[in-house]
Amino acid sequence: MDFELPEELKMLQASVRRFVDAELIPIERETMADGKLKPDVKRRLEDKARALGLWLYDVPEAYGGQGLGLLAKTVVWEELGRTIALPSRAASIFGPMVSPILYHLNDAQKERYLLPVIRGEKRSCFMQTEPDAGGDPGGMRTTAVRDGDHYVINGQKRFITGADDADFAQVIAATDRAKGSRGGISAFLVDMNTPGLALVRKQVTMMDDRPWEITLDNVRVPAANRIGAEGEGFKHAQNWINEGRIRHGSRGAGVIERCLELGAAYAKSRVTFGRPLADRQAVQWMLVDSYMELHQLRLMVRHAAWKYERGEDIRQEAYMAKIFGDTRSFEAADRCMQIHGGIGLTTDLPIERFWRDQRSMIITEGPTEILKMTLARHVLNQYG
Repeated sequence: MDFELPEELKMLQASVRRFVDAELIPIERETMADGKLKPDVKRRLEDKARALGLWLYDVPEAYGGQGLGLLAKTVVWEELGRTIALPSRAASIFGPMVSPILYHLNDAQKERYLLPVIRGEKRSCFMQTEPDAGGDPGGMRTTAVRDGDHYVINGQKRFITGADDADFAQVIAATDRAKGSRGGISAFLVDMNTPGLALVRKQVTMMDDRPWEITLDNVRVPAANRIGAEGEGFKHAQNWINEGRIRHGSRGAGVIERCLELGAAYAKSRVTFGRPLADRQAVQWMLVDSYMELHQLRLMVRHAAWKYERGEDIRQEAYMAKIFGDTRSFEAADRCMQIHGGIGLTTDLPIERFWRDQRSMIITEGPTEILKMTLARHVLNQYG
C-alpha cells in the first residue's frame, strides 16, 4: 500500500495552497454580500483561477475541462476548505458550477442545457428537498403526472440554493409514490420561467447561505425534458450526492487544518497566569485530538477516492467520510473557539463562520443519523 499522494498531486496541492494563502485568506472577510461573492471580487478571483491553471478543473476533458479525477478533486476541495472567502456550498471561481447529473443527459438535452452551462451562458439549481422530505426522499410529495407528451408537476421545494440566479432546475419528483425511492422518483429539466414555478421566499439561515422555498403549481414540462428513464431520478441524484459526501469530508479536512493553524498560533502567543496557553495540558489535548482526527479523515477520504477511481462502489465510504468529516470539523472549530475565548466569538476571526458552516453540514446532504441507519444495515449484513 502506498499512502503518498502522486507527485503531480503534491504539486497541485502546493499550488492551490499558495493560492488560498495569498489570494483568499487575506480578503476572506471582504468577499461576500448576502451570501454571494461580490461580482467584482468574483471576476478578479476567476481571472486568478485561470492563471493558476484550474479553470474547469472538474469538467470532463470531452467538454473542454481538465477532467481531474476524484482524488485530485479532494486535494483541491481540502485546500479550499481552509478559507471562508468562498461560499461554503458554491465555490464557483474555477468556472461555472456543473451538476454531475447533467452529464447523463441525452445529446439534445446536452445541447440545450449542459453545454450552455459550461460556456457560462446558463446556470442551474437542484430541487430535491421538501418540507416533509429532506433526509427521506422516498417520502417525496412533489408529483409528476404524465399527460400526453408532457408531465404536470405539483409540489413544494425548500432549501434550494441558487434558485434566484438559475435559468433552469433539475427537479426531482415522484412519478409513482407507491414505489418511493425504489423506482418511483424521476428527474426533470425545468426552465425557471415555466408558468406555475414560483420563488416564494428567501430563507435566512444561521449560515451565509440564502436558499429558496419554491412552489410548482401545474407546471407543464415536456416529456423530452425527463432525465433518463422514468423512475431513475433517485439513482441520478444519489450518484451526485455520493461525490458530494466525499467533498464534505475533504472540506472538513481543510477546516480542521485551518483550526489547528489558528489554535496552535494563538495558544503560543496568549499568556494567562504567567504562562502561554500552549503549556496547558487541556489546550494541548484539544489540539492533539484535532490533529489525530485530521489524519484519520484524510485517510478515509483518499481511500474512498482511490476506490472510486478503480470503479468500485463507495457508498459506505462516502457515508463514513461525510459523518466523520462533518462532525469532527465542527468539533475542531468548537475547540478552536474555546482556545480563543471571547475573541473566537467575534467576526474578527473566521472561527465562528467555520463553526456555523460545519454545524450545518452535519444536517445537509444526508443527516448523520440517517447515514448511520443505512450503515447499520450494511454492518448487520456483513457481520451478523
